[in-house]
Amino acid sequence: MTIRVPLTRRYLMCPPRYFAVDYAINPWMDPSQPVDVARALAQWTGLRDIYRRLGHTVEEIEPRPGLPDMVFAANSGTVIGGRVLGSRFRARERAGEAEHFRRWFVEHGYRDVIMPSRINEAEGDFAWTGRILLAGTGFRTDPEAHAEAQEILGVPVLSLRLVDPRYYHLDTALFVLSEETESAPARIAYYPQAFSAGSQRVLARLFPDAVLAGVADAECFGLNGVSDGRNVVLPVEATALAERLAAQGYEPVLVDISELRKAGGGPKCCTLEIRK
Repeated sequence: MTIRVPLTRRYLMCPPRYFAVDYAINPWMDPSQPVDVARALAQWTGLRDIYRRLGHTVEEIEPRPGLPDMVFAANSGTVIGGRVLGSRFRARERAGEAEHFRRWFVEHGYRDVIMPSRINEAEGDFAWTGRILLAGTGFRTDPEAHAEAQEILGVPVLSLRLVDPRYYHLDTALFVLSEETESAPARIAYYPQAFSAGSQRVLARLFPDAVLAGVADAECFGLNGVSDGRNVVLPVEATALAERLAAQGYEPVLVDISELRKAGGGPKCCTLEIRK
């Protein structure tokens, strides 16, 4: 079995102090269903503490009243090589988040912070493989934002089309297990049915050894995972995917995110990676 080597990561997260489901901007959100803020905060804290136990650095941004989805920090920036590409949200309910995250980066010493001109929901639709930035479109991020990201971040970008509205962001249907190195290609896990036929063919060609997830794992946000190259943080319900990963030398770390899932989010949605 391949020995998987974890790499220390730096994450930015936002506590769900003002978490709510007051509107519906994806198929998972139902404002008529009650939300337990204390439980959401406890689940978020558990996720943050797992990262720290694994040796990663977690920084926190202060949440703002009236922005209940600010907990989903991954949608607010893409950071590669210390350069920050901010976000521009499609839903007006989330538009205010972008400026708060921009300020955080500026106040914490990031000099190269650029805000996009096109709709760009950041790591919600961008996944860095170590060589290529996989970029989703179809429901949120504009296709033109992919070219803008390539120009600003200076990395090659590959567009992928999402076709199932339940998987409205790329990070609900795909995540990177191991980034590319000089000696090994990148490895990913994904749910094929979330993508167009052409995008499925592209993924199969580029990642022939990808871990493919089934519908049960996709529906519990199993593809909204976070991997450090060895340890893979997954929703506790993603049992089949966890078994598949364990058989290939990864260490699944299961976490309960059921309350946060009421807003259409999982571990990755809560986790913005800062790559210096």
